[in-house]
Amino acid sequence: MAIVRPFNGMRFTKKAGKIEDLCCPPYDVISEEERKALLKKNANNIVRLELPREKGDPYKKAKACLDKWMEEGVLAIDEQPCFYIYEERFTVNDQEYSFKGFIGKVYLYDFDRGIILPHEQTLSKAKEDRFQLMEATACNFSQVYSLYHDPYGKIDKSVSRLSNRPADQSFTDDDGVTHSLWIVPRCTEVDRISANMAGKKLYIADGHHRYETALRYRNHLREEGVISAEGENEADYIMMMLVNMQAPGLVVFPTHRIIHDLKGYSTAKIIKACQEYFDVGTTKSLETATAKLKQLYSRSEKSFCLFDGKKYYMMKLKDAACMKEFLPDASAALRHLDVSILHKLVLEKLMGIDEENMANGVNLSYTRNADEAVKTVEDGKANCCFILNPTRVEEISEVALAGEKMPQKSTYFYPKLTTGLVMNKLDRPVEKPPEEHKKSDYVEPEVEVVPIP
Repeated sequence: MAIVRPFNGMRFTKKAGKIEDLCCPPYDVISEEERKALLKKNANNIVRLELPREKGDPYKKAKACLDKWMEEGVLAIDEQPCFYIYEERFTVNDQEYSFKGFIGKVYLYDFDRGIILPHEQTLSKAKEDRFQLMEATACNFSQVYSLYHDPYGKIDKSVSRLSNRPADQSFTDDDGVTHSLWIVPRCTEVDRISANMAGKKLYIADGHHRYETALRYRNHLREEGVISAEGENEADYIMMMLVNMQAPGLVVFPTHRIIHDLKGYSTAKIIKACQEYFDVGTTKSLETATAKLKQLYSRSEKSFCLFDGKKYYMMKLKDAACMKEFLPDASAALRHLDVSILHKLVLEKLMGIDEENMANGVNLSYTRNADEAVKTVEDGKANCCFILNPTRVEEISEVALAGEKMPQKSTYFYPKLTTGLVMNKLDRPVEKPPEEHKKSDYVEPEVEVVPIP
């Protein structure tokens, strides 16, 4: 069962400055120029802790900075355990979207327990960086983003009731995304959410590296004798943003592939090889290619577009059954993903890029910006690029339920969650309720009534 609880979050105080000047995007999408710009805006920006790049040992510098900010009252830990309801409002292609979830602490389970499920492969370099930061600071600075099934909206109703008032904090970032936070101390409604979350599976949407790092950190503390495997400690939990998978405001962008430094590259040879498996045609521009991909996506056709600097080649898989040959042990859910077809059939088999090279970025890089992918090829910095359709949310859960992982960078949930609204300190003792309150505080989960057709 998923164990989801309120926690004593650590947050910026008014002494730190304006909240819009203190938050930053997730560490893995921040360029060095953006990092410097954030610190120029406010020296207390969370990027100093989330992405330390100071001279010397950056992780020790992050630890020293964290201690200083807590000592000076720039950061303070809430006195009561809370859920932190978080909403994002944004616009995509002139259409307005929003989704609302809640941030709590979630008990860490190994993936083989089948309670918390990943859907993407991870990279060792990124996990090592996150581990060193966590080991130095004992803190979650940003939350893992996870989804759960709640088709009848029981938890959404509780979240709505608890946030039926002006937000405690709200700001609009440079991308036009409005971030709002409601701070909700523990109460019966909060306990009702925890009770209704029990028994659910959680699907990691974003933050695979952070989750795996938290598992490693917990195990490291157990091995060192700092915490006990039999007890309950803050390091047994991770801060997580939880959103209903049925939320209409969820938006997934595609992540496009850029092929570079490939010896002997020939578009003609690749297209000829692809024609055994794909219907191949050409179109004149990125705009028309994107429109065609969108049309194929609406029909659930397996398709993508190759651009070599001269032409846009539209590729539509003739028969998805052929993927059984290339992924014989995989589920149909994984075999039939556009990214699986591209990676396994086209990049690996037909173009000769082995899986290790892809994982290490030797011949493959990524961008969510199709214009950037095209320009990289036009500027002669790449052999070609592949423009993709987005992965569907339901495909993510199907692959995760099958116990499998997609190729890395298969999804890009938009917008990214901001970092800095709330943090979670992991080296505090767990505050348990007094024994006499345990039974009276317990809230039974609501019964899920399924209508009979």
